[in-house]
Amino acid sequence: MTFQSSSEKDRYVNNMFARIAHRYDVMNRIMTVGQDRRWRKLLIQQAQLPPNGTLLDIATGTGDIAFEALRQQPHLNQVVGADFTLPMMQVGQHRWARKNIHSTSGNGQDITTRLGWSGADTLHLPFPDNSFDAVTSGFLMRNVTSVSQALQEQVRVCKPRGRVLILEIPRPPDNLFGSLFRLYFHNVVPVVGGIISGQRDAYTYLPASADAFIRPDDLAVEMKKAGLDDVRYQMLMLNTVALHVGVK
Repeated sequence: MTFQSSSEKDRYVNNMFARIAHRYDVMNRIMTVGQDRRWRKLLIQQAQLPPNGTLLDIATGTGDIAFEALRQQPHLNQVVGADFTLPMMQVGQHRWARKNIHSTSGNGQDITTRLGWSGADTLHLPFPDNSFDAVTSGFLMRNVTSVSQALQEQVRVCKPRGRVLILEIPRPPDNLFGSLFRLYFHNVVPVVGGIISGQRDAYTYLPASADAFIRPDDLAVEMKKAGLDDVRYQMLMLNTVALHVGVK
């Protein structure tokens, strides 16, 4: 799938995620065989958030990473879920409200107040410099029109010695397993996604975006160029998903 301009891709991605928002979580569980929960747990563990820390989850979607942060560390001072696709966040807001009716963080404060939501473009984040102890994203970077600009913005709003963490599906390797993964991603996922969401084109775009994305080593290089140190990554789910971490 090709786009004539950056703005055309932005419009398509925004509209596409809006159309599948109501079935996004179900398809995530199916596509990953439920492993996405484990990845989010690992991501938050590696964020190494301090007590009373702050976290920005950009391209938060329906809020799963933000929810996991507060599940692991209910005493965080603030977690912000930000996305430019408002229908995705609306689904997340409803889920969060249902999940936390009458719940508190343990010190008498309503835990729902610790999670904020923000309409935001990852290339132009509406937050001051050095605002967050960690900045996270899940399956964002394949969809941006400028990887370098997205990284620069994430680094800008991250505090010194804070962490930027990226969970992503990289371009499959050029080997037998990569070919098998492409076969699954390009043939099975669009059919199942079309049945469940009624939006087959969306689940045709998703594997195509992985094919067009850079490899993990290349993303690590881009993270270093953006000003991050101690950059590393680990491969998950038979090397089909990468978790990157860098320190500002």
